[in-house]
Amino acid sequence: GCVLVVSVIEQLAQWHNSTVKAAMERLCNYIPGKYQIIHHMLCCYCYREMNADVVCHSLKLCKQDPGQPLCHLYAPPKVSWFSTFFKATDCGSFTGFSSVCAFPLLANLCEKIKYVMRHKLPFEDFDGDKFSTFPTLRGYHWRGRDCNDKNTTVYPGRRPDNWDVKSDSNCNGIWGVDPKDGIPYEEKFCKGADSQGVVLLGDSAGAHFHIPPEWMTVMQMSAKSFANLPMAFTDELDWPQFSEITGFLNSTIGGWTDSLYLRLRRRNRCNHRDLQNISQNGITYFPTNTAVYLSFSLARSQLLDNPAIVIYATIGNDVCNGNRDTLAHMTTPKEMLSNVMQALRYLDSRLPKGSHVILTGLVDGRFLWDNLHDRYHPLGQLNRDITYSQIYSFLDCLQVSPCSGWLTPNETLRNLTSERALQLSNVLKEIARSEKFANFDIFYMDFPLRQTAEEWHKMGGEPWQLIEPVDGFHPSQIAAALGTRITWQKVLHEWPQVLGRENPFNDQIEAIFKDQGGH
Repeated sequence: GCVLVVSVIEQLAQWHNSTVKAAMERLCNYIPGKYQIIHHMLCCYCYREMNADVVCHSLKLCKQDPGQPLCHLYAPPKVSWFSTFFKATDCGSFTGFSSVCAFPLLANLCEKIKYVMRHKLPFEDFDGDKFSTFPTLRGYHWRGRDCNDKNTTVYPGRRPDNWDVKSDSNCNGIWGVDPKDGIPYEEKFCKGADSQGVVLLGDSAGAHFHIPPEWMTVMQMSAKSFANLPMAFTDELDWPQFSEITGFLNSTIGGWTDSLYLRLRRRNRCNHRDLQNISQNGITYFPTNTAVYLSFSLARSQLLDNPAIVIYATIGNDVCNGNRDTLAHMTTPKEMLSNVMQALRYLDSRLPKGSHVILTGLVDGRFLWDNLHDRYHPLGQLNRDITYSQIYSFLDCLQVSPCSGWLTPNETLRNLTSERALQLSNVLKEIARSEKFANFDIFYMDFPLRQTAEEWHKMGGEPWQLIEPVDGFHPSQIAAALGTRITWQKVLHEWPQVLGRENPFNDQIEAIFKDQGGH
């Protein structure tokens, strides 16, 4: 992080033909007030123009452990590292995330982030029903918006209470009685309509991890570039509101939004707000403590709630890690089988009867290196000096690579990683073929990367545009939207019972909404 920030400051100075100090002040002015910690981090950089790696080692944000290589993104300085560091020893040190949280203006926010990441629940949830009226901090960007945060029996996804004659108990906006015939609107429009929600249990791809490229592309940088920084930070750099499964807002990060939730809502307007994105950056497919993880996070009652379509998809983390001996840290087929079955048994104890579970196979991540390694990273576009291959090597050296097995010039290792991913996908495929559960049926589908690339090629696009530009690892907004279309077509043609019937009253519901001003 330090190397990236210092690099941006250096490039800002170059782009605006200014001093480094002026560039740092410019960047500070771009960033919303309470996030202006850069000045504290880089005080000595104003007076001593140094390589970004040298600055960060001098501040002790980067270090070289005994017996480990010296990790650097840029070419080493002409003089020795030792003498360069020695000259910078008066810069002080900055000891990492705990010190960031020591800043008074950030301390409270850090505590909120830690709570949210630990529990995967909305931070602001006054009635404790796992739904919120606040967007970020695991609020309604992640789950349907609560319509009464003072009543634990009112939340998205429940079956209506007495057909919602007096109030909207399931937050789908449909309640009251039609004065023409005395029939409750919920009964008239939603009875027998196969209402159901969508739940994603996933990883950072499902959460839709994204770092805006304009944050580090100085040619595009302005105060407007960082306007979304507070929201992004409090959503863990995830954008579930635009994601493939639970997206519901128009994308502001490029591409367009298309999601399984939006399509289910169009198919049946009674499904409004019934969504949950229970994804976590870095989670493996089915961790050994899955039951605990789900019991904390999943909001579904067999007695009170509608059925749900559960998409269980962590598309790479079981083979992706940042360890030097990456193969030894991959999930084995035996572990996969055990953990998946544990998770499915728990779901069978919680999901209402008539639910569906779709297991998604792992991606073939060789696509990443093949399409990005020789392209310039956003940080290297100004001087055409930093490729994705260099970024991957830098992260791998630091042992924080999102996937050492795929983001590597070692073709043999890339192939072995894909081989393990295929083995784990075959475990999921066999489970879907052979296992039966009381409260849901179960299906398997391959991750549709090949079909997505083919569809995008037909539209005139390039393969690299399907990958997040900053991290060079996650699916982009375009990939998410196209993936939705492909997934929907497959389910519609092969398992139409999963999607339920199309509600013939959708137009009437929308017409009443317009007449009543959207209420």
